[in-house]
Amino acid sequence: MSNTTPTVTIFGGSGFIGRYIAHRMARAGWRVLVAVRRPNEAMYVKPYGDVGQVEPMLCNVRDEASTRRAIEGADAVVNCVGILQETKFQSFEDVHVDAAGLIARLSAEAGVSKLVHISALGANAAAESVYFETKAEGDALVVQAMPDAVILRPSVVFGTEDKFFNRMAGFSRLSPVLPLFGAGTMFQPVYVNDIALAVETAITGDVAGCIYELGGPEVLSLHDLAKGAMEVAGRRRILLDVPEWIARTKAWSFEMIEKLTGGLVPAMLTRDQLKVLAVDNVVNEGAAGFGELGIEPTAMESVLDGYLYHYRAYGQFSAITESGKSPN
Repeated sequence: MSNTTPTVTIFGGSGFIGRYIAHRMARAGWRVLVAVRRPNEAMYVKPYGDVGQVEPMLCNVRDEASTRRAIEGADAVVNCVGILQETKFQSFEDVHVDAAGLIARLSAEAGVSKLVHISALGANAAAESVYFETKAEGDALVVQAMPDAVILRPSVVFGTEDKFFNRMAGFSRLSPVLPLFGAGTMFQPVYVNDIALAVETAITGDVAGCIYELGGPEVLSLHDLAKGAMEVAGRRRILLDVPEWIARTKAWSFEMIEKLTGGLVPAMLTRDQLKVLAVDNVVNEGAAGFGELGIEPTAMESVLDGYLYHYRAYGQFSAITESGKSPN
C-alpha cells in the first residue's frame, strides 16, 4: 500500500455491520484497520482487500491506551460497537455511552477528519428502554466531542448474517408455533449493505455532519415480517401473538435463569428488549436519511430469498423437489 493511501479505523469491524463497511472501504482503496478484542477471530476480513490492506488489530474500547493506538494515524474512524443485550461482562453504559464517548474524544484529539457513529433508530434519552436511552446518551457525547460527526440510526438490519430473520427461520425448524413479542410494532428493515454504502458516502463524499435515520422502503409490523420470512423459508407455522403480561413473565423467568447460572444460559428474552419491541421503529417524518445521502434503499424481497432458502425443507433443491412430486 502507498504511504499516501488514506486509513480508516473501524471499531467492531468484524461484526455484522462492520464487515460490510470494511469490505466497501477496501474496495474504495482505503487502508482498513479492524479494531477488535480478538484479532485472531477476525482474520476472515483480510481477503477483503489486497495483501496488507485490511488488518485486524487488538483493541478494547474500554481501554483508553489501546483505543488511542487504534485511532493514531487514521484519517477516518467508524464506530460500529454495540450490544443488544447486557451481560455480566458488558453493560449498555459501558458500550453505548462510555466507549462511544471515548472513541469520539480520542478521534477529536487525534485530528481525525471524519467520524461515523452507528447508533440505532429509536435512540431517545427519555426512552423507557435502557438500550435506547444509552444509545441516545452515546450520540450526545459523540456530537459534544465532534460536532461534525455523522450519526447513522438504522432500523432493524437484515442481511445474510442477521439475527432477525435468521432467528425467526431457525426457530421455525424447531416448533410448529412461532411466538411473537410485540407483534403489532412497526419496523422499517434496512439492508446491511445500504448502511455500509451510507458510511462510505459519509467518509468519501461531501456529507453534512448530523443524524441520519435509515429505513428501507417497506414499513411492516413484526407479525407481517415474520409471515413474510416464513413464506420465503417455505415454512407453514402458526404465528402466536403473545400478550404483554405473558411476555413480561417469560422475560423475567429467562433473566432469572441467566442470573442463577452465572450467565452460562443467556436470557432468550429480556424485559428491556420488550420495551424496545413496544415502540415503533420507523423513520420520523422530515428526518434526514438515505435521500440526503443519495442512496436508494434496497427492498427486502430482492435479498431475503438469497439467504433464507437454506431453511426450506430441501434447501436450494426445494423448487426442483416440489416440481418433481406427482400431483394427487
